[in-house]
Amino acid sequence: MGLAIIILIRILFATCMVFIIGYVFGGFAKNPTLRIFTKIAAVAVVVLFILANIFLGFGRFRHAGRDGTWDCPFQSEQQHK
Repeated sequence: MGLAIIILIRILFATCMVFIIGYVFGGFAKNPTLRIFTKIAAVAVVVLFILANIFLGFGRFRHAGRDGTWDCPFQSEQQHK
């Protein structure tokens, strides 16, 4: 499920980039409907970028215990060596 969400976020991110590139280099600026979609896409790119980093951050860290501390799996592997 987590991988599917990350893939979906990346597909939406690529779609938003198509609208932004179409606005800058194509004729999207002349069509009012495409201009509105491009403005929405510009905001969505920022939101999707933040969401992707949050979901990838959840994969990097896991909750260690009841004391509220976070444990990084890579640090614990290095400590056991």
